[in-house]
Amino acid sequence: MNVLIIEDEKPSARRLKRMLEKLDVTVNQMLYSVEESINWFNSNSHPDLIFLDIQLSDGLSFEIFDEIDIKSAIIFTTAFDEYALQAFKLNSIDYLLKPIDEEELQSAVDKYKILKPQSQNVQLNFEDIKKLLINPLEREYKKRFTTKIGQHLKMITVDEIECFYSENKGTYAHTIKGRNYLLDTTLEKLEDELSPEIFFRISRKFYININAIKDIISYTNSRLQLKLNNYSEHDIIVARERVKEFKLWLE
Repeated sequence: MNVLIIEDEKPSARRLKRMLEKLDVTVNQMLYSVEESINWFNSNSHPDLIFLDIQLSDGLSFEIFDEIDIKSAIIFTTAFDEYALQAFKLNSIDYLLKPIDEEELQSAVDKYKILKPQSQNVQLNFEDIKKLLINPLEREYKKRFTTKIGQHLKMITVDEIECFYSENKGTYAHTIKGRNYLLDTTLEKLEDELSPEIFFRISRKFYININAIKDIISYTNSRLQLKLNNYSEHDIIVARERVKEFKLWLE
């Protein structure tokens, strides 16, 4: 299998390469920008499989395909929100949401091996995906959640929630009044229910409300630590793979 990684963050590219090597998948090349990728494709044979980041340092990676007729199978690696992922799913072998999980990577590689005979004949509709990323469809996001307290149901509006977090296989909402409520959902489901203008998933454990951020502190290994107005039960750390997207989200 001839594999190429296109990822502008070199630590993330190296991490993905190590994860693939654990699966006995050899990465033949790593590229870091749209311009570098176009130049490379013009002088090299196309790989069997590309792990493709969406947002590169010099533009959307789809710009590569405006110049080059790519025949390779593609697995997207992305930090974009759930509303766009259906387009990725329809136009690729698979997608991996950052930070990439080892089991999900194994599943994507296995899926490629099964679909390999027809995967390079897939016609990728990048224009549809770009429309979703650049001009997101107007949609209604969840405005409230319900939680059971004894024999009663309590409604919590999203404006009351500082953050969502996972603990002991449960998903909790922490409110501006300092209360924690167990919800019948998962952080993965919340990705499709929360407004990306207000909430951001900083790690596999936390979803943060931008209005609740009190302070942002440099942390070890190029990560960031957040201080919220009320929540103080655990350290809130932005995963290294999400720092770049988090900074863009803040702006």
